[in-house]
Amino acid sequence: MSPVETAIFLQFFLGLVAAVNPVGVMPVFVSLTTHMSEEEKNKTALTANFAVAVILVISLLGGQMLLDMFSISLDSFRVAGGLLLLSIAFSMMSGKLGEDKQNKQEKSEYVSREQIGVVPLAMPLMAGPGAISSTIVYGSKYPTTLDTLGIIMTISAFCFCTWLLFRSAPYIVKFCGQTGINVITRIMGLILGALGIQFIVEGLKQLLPGLA
Repeated sequence: MSPVETAIFLQFFLGLVAAVNPVGVMPVFVSLTTHMSEEEKNKTALTANFAVAVILVISLLGGQMLLDMFSISLDSFRVAGGLLLLSIAFSMMSGKLGEDKQNKQEKSEYVSREQIGVVPLAMPLMAGPGAISSTIVYGSKYPTTLDTLGIIMTISAFCFCTWLLFRSAPYIVKFCGQTGINVITRIMGLILGALGIQFIVEGLKQLLPGLA
């Protein structure tokens, strides 16, 4: 694997960290699993991250097909995805945790569901529109088989790291406190905003070459 490819996968990994914001989701995970035993909490964490991996891999493999179906160019989707990432980033920087990913109806639905690992943790809190759009953009930009395998490995590594993080969630939340979580969320929002602007600039360069 060349240094350039490593840098691409690392950039994608960091983009997922910013888009998913697992540290910011941890308090939600802790609150939803308070009534569970330790074994049930670990199973929920595993289910959530496995579901995230499945959702993102499906988005990666079927994203370009979906764009072709609606005759949407990659550059147009890149601009739209960048604007979406910016909106999520602004919400994160203003401290509105989860409000941009989950509406009131979705919040009320999970109360009656036993499998909270899939809903609402995996979808829409973790594998939300920001993470999905980032995955589709990277998959379309780097379509070779080797790159696709590398992105799948990156998704797997990210979900594994997030699973380890969730296993330690009660201790991390207690150590950081809500103030620490809010600070980390705002930093991730700043990184996500920068990634969104990069998507927009790259898309506009191709759509409006006279601006470059």
